[in-house]
Amino acid sequence: MARPDKVTFMEQPIFSTRAHIFQIDPSTKRNWIPASKHALTVSYFYDATRNVYRIISVGGTKAIINSTITPNMTFTKTSQKFGQWADSRANTVYGLGFASEQHLSQFAEKFQEVKEAARLAREKSQDKTELTSPALSLTSQQIYPSPIISSNGPGDDKLFRSQSADMEMTTERERVKKMLSEGSVCEVQWEAEFFTLQDSNSKLVAALHEANANVEQWKKQLAAYQEETEALRIRVAELEAKRGHDPSGETKEAASPALEELEQLVKAKDEELQQLKSQKGGRWEGNEESEETFQKVQDLERRNKDLEHRLRLAEQTLAETLAERDKMYHEVSKVAEIMDMKIFELNELRQDLAKLVESN
Repeated sequence: MARPDKVTFMEQPIFSTRAHIFQIDPSTKRNWIPASKHALTVSYFYDATRNVYRIISVGGTKAIINSTITPNMTFTKTSQKFGQWADSRANTVYGLGFASEQHLSQFAEKFQEVKEAARLAREKSQDKTELTSPALSLTSQQIYPSPIISSNGPGDDKLFRSQSADMEMTTERERVKKMLSEGSVCEVQWEAEFFTLQDSNSKLVAALHEANANVEQWKKQLAAYQEETEALRIRVAELEAKRGHDPSGETKEAASPALEELEQLVKAKDEELQQLKSQKGGRWEGNEESEETFQKVQDLERRNKDLEHRLRLAEQTLAETLAERDKMYHEVSKVAEIMDMKIFELNELRQDLAKLVESN
């Protein structure tokens, strides 16, 4: 007989693959414990001498998996690349993580084939036991009629009934063991499904928390955008109010009559000066009148220069007012563009927030 950690020469590998090996935590029955640091070779072996199928994986000098396959075992796929089965003899649950879904499917198909072969081998072994045992010959003769019935004779009814009762008790015990084994396998499957659902639930809760955090952040950003938009609106209203009550127009309107008056006054003084100059070449009635006229000419020249200076100041003020008005217009246009961009970003943020709320 082969030792648990070695494979006899009579056993032959019939299928091999590589996978990461796990075992269920015996204390919690919930968490998986890695049995190897890297992927190992997992093989199906057939022992022709004992007519037994085993799954064996060796890491170094130690057998990590040594599981004899029975007809009651079930291999369950818990994900696209992970599968497991329970071994009641080893009192553990093995889990295998494969590199691809195809490898997992091949291993599962081979498990089903080997399980069916183990069932047929058990039935054949039971048939041989019934045929070779004298105590069970009557039962076998009742099930499979043959000439052997007449050789034993119908006289020993008590022995027949005793053996039938033993067979019924044995069958009942096998049935109970099978139910218990299947129940443990179903329990392991339910636990695996529960762990998977619990993991998925944790991921969903984490994603929901992250989404809620993003929603809070977007709400703060939305409030900041709203405040900034409101400030821009107030600024635009102030600029439009200034533009509506633009002093440049009033200044221009007020400056126009003043300029016309100054020009007329200058023109009148020029005409008066020309008249005085023309009279200067004529006869003068006296020195007093000549001095008075000269003084009057000087006064007119001074007033003319003053008026020209005032005219230049008025023109300069008008030019500055027009420049300030153009600058204010450009500033209002720039603020209006910024406000349009912020309003567009605000609308996009509202749409994203609505989609996120709908998806949650």
